[in-house]
Amino acid sequence: MKVLKDFNFKNKRVLVRCDFNVPSDEEGNILDDFRIKQTLPTIEYLIKKGAKLILISHLNRPKKKERKYSLKPISFRLEKLSNKKVKFLADCIGKKVKKEIEKMKSGEIILLENLRFHKGETENDENFAKKLADLGEIFINDAFGTCHRNHASIVGVPKYLPSGAGFLLGKEIEILSQAINQPCHPLVVIIGGTKIATKINIIELFFKKADHLLLGGKIAESFLVTKGVLVDRPPLEEKEILKKIERIEITNPKLHLPTDVKISLPSLEEKYLRRGAIGTLRKEEEIFDIGPETIKIFKEIIKLAKMIIWNGPLGMYEREEFEKGTKEIAEAIARNRSAFKIVGGNNTVMAITKFGLIDKFDHVSTGGGAMLEFLAGEKLPGIKALK
Repeated sequence: MKVLKDFNFKNKRVLVRCDFNVPSDEEGNILDDFRIKQTLPTIEYLIKKGAKLILISHLNRPKKKERKYSLKPISFRLEKLSNKKVKFLADCIGKKVKKEIEKMKSGEIILLENLRFHKGETENDENFAKKLADLGEIFINDAFGTCHRNHASIVGVPKYLPSGAGFLLGKEIEILSQAINQPCHPLVVIIGGTKIATKINIIELFFKKADHLLLGGKIAESFLVTKGVLVDRPPLEEKEILKKIERIEITNPKLHLPTDVKISLPSLEEKYLRRGAIGTLRKEEEIFDIGPETIKIFKEIIKLAKMIIWNGPLGMYEREEFEKGTKEIAEAIARNRSAFKIVGGNNTVMAITKFGLIDKFDHVSTGGGAMLEFLAGEKLPGIKALK
């Protein structure tokens, strides 16, 4: 796989696939710019080498073109962080885009609109990939967080342009490869969050590889419902996912699920909040955090770990009344100085940033699902495409 030093970028149009899929609110305001900052070394290097930079990225999962999913706010933040002028174009393909790119001079930066405003991106449409490739002369992938996707800008464009990895992608591969090839045991894997559909395969893989697998968030709840521990509740997942959950032995000593939780009614505006053991939950109550006994058990396991991999918060950390589980687990990880600590995923990074612990981790990955798949030994399409 080629890297930046393998190319001559002078006066070349360089198409850079970035991962600017940053958390934002309903108005499009950026809540965390960690991923933008991580791409700056590649951008600065290319400018120094006289390239004409064409930056492409996606944001969220829009079903149509919507203002709140526009990359325009990213261009303002990127200008501020890089101290360079960034021109934003309201599309990513077409005659107008091509005309503006043809006028570019060495050292200039253009950011194109959200790739996912075109269905050809997620469908890996060959024609869409060709149109993107036609904009540049060299393709650089610096979007590790999207390398597990078979999307046009990830696996299609490299078919048509000389391609290589940016600094960020190279760094992710190097550090995570070390974790795979030289794993330390006990290996503790912590998986939380809400998207079990994107994590169930990884949970199955780590169930075999890890010494301890700690589950929290909605993912743990799905296990508890499926296994009949939480009763009188409808299945939370589709049949295909339920089958995979059922295959995992809940009595296996390496699997750790919450024994107690923090509970509220569905409407958080109601002044109702209690802690309770899993078996005491009523069907109208919802889980928003792990409880003190679970925190205690998880912390004891974390204390003995030599390698820790964490993806996904353990509760609704955004609200003070439900942040304790995620915060105390983050602090427990930070206190373990003998373990190599890897964390990834937008919400997890936002959580450790909120708690002032981001510098306590050995590697903060820009990938969530991509990080987990890579560590589990999966071949990521985006990396394979560059080889």
